[in-house]
Amino acid sequence: MYVVDSKEGAIACMLLALLFLGTWPAILTLLERRGRLPQHTYLDYTITNLLAAVIIAFTFGEFGHSNDDMPNFLDQLSQNNWPSVLFAMAGGVVLSLGNLSAQYAWAFVGLSVTNVITASITVVIGTTMNYFLDDKINRAEILFPGVACFLIAVCLGSLVHASNAKDNRAKLDRPEVIPISGKGLISNASHSSSSKKAKAGTAKFLIELESRRAIKVFGKSTLIGLAICFFAGICFSLFSPAFNLATNDQWHTLDDGVPHLSVYTTFFYFSCSCFAIAIILNITFLYRPAFNLPRSSIRAYLNDWDGRGWAFLAGFLCGFGNGLQFMGGQAAGYAAADAVQALPLVSTFWGVLLFGEYHKSSRRTYVLLVAMLSMFIVAVGVLMASSGQRR
Repeated sequence: MYVVDSKEGAIACMLLALLFLGTWPAILTLLERRGRLPQHTYLDYTITNLLAAVIIAFTFGEFGHSNDDMPNFLDQLSQNNWPSVLFAMAGGVVLSLGNLSAQYAWAFVGLSVTNVITASITVVIGTTMNYFLDDKINRAEILFPGVACFLIAVCLGSLVHASNAKDNRAKLDRPEVIPISGKGLISNASHSSSSKKAKAGTAKFLIELESRRAIKVFGKSTLIGLAICFFAGICFSLFSPAFNLATNDQWHTLDDGVPHLSVYTTFFYFSCSCFAIAIILNITFLYRPAFNLPRSSIRAYLNDWDGRGWAFLAGFLCGFGNGLQFMGGQAAGYAAADAVQALPLVSTFWGVLLFGEYHKSSRRTYVLLVAMLSMFIVAVGVLMASSGQRR
């Protein structure tokens, strides 16, 4: 079994996980904005997300020789370690609920702000829990100022969302945008320039986006999106402590002589429960969709190949990103590994580059956005600097 046993290796895992975990939400957002039903996308995503865990288990989890203290993945499947397995599966359940909620929040609130709020809540709650579970191996005088930076970022993220929503309302209230009864909004300019692609940040761009996207957000309360964000953030804050308990057995639930679950075995069980919950909920949502989405069916899902490859890629990125986060956390402490929650730095880059977020916004929105991202840059550096080394 391959083990990351150095601080440098742990930080390398965290940085790579940060890139992967900041990119997969952008892919799912892209598919939703192109009109693909989120239920179809998430079913595809969850298949490769589980496959990534299986690949990690049968490669890193099987490298080298097995012994009584550090058994390989296959050896642990037959051991009496069910208390730890249940912790791992509980972590997978809350992660699945969080990811599923976030998929809808991205539509209502935007990729950048959703990830800022959920990641910050994750750090404020989850990092504090991991610090005590890890027997305080991280340097508290460095760790908790980093947590404070994330807490400030929650407030700034909410302000960015409110300011950007106000900017968008102002664009749609301009004279060139007229209401069409029962059909939403249309821009007068579109009559004369319908063949031209709308510029990001303009009223026409917002209207075209609303017309083709799967989840319609015009006229919906911004509180809906924020409520989903906070629910997702609470779910995200619990999965890492559950994983920590599964791998390190701080509550001494295992019988004497039973070795702790390896990070790879834990991740396998974690991903299996994540997969099961995602399948159950999304098949339910096919026939009983939320937020006035159109009904679908398993047959329609199987025949929907538009964007399937991208959804598969998103699942791989998320699966390998989570695996790398846990590998780094096992070596340097799960509190420090929560530095990957700075993924909004990556997501904001994709949001601006791919989706035109914050284009033609007000100066106030830009100032708040820069302040929010600055807090994240500081926070990720501080959390990584607090890394310890597990004995």
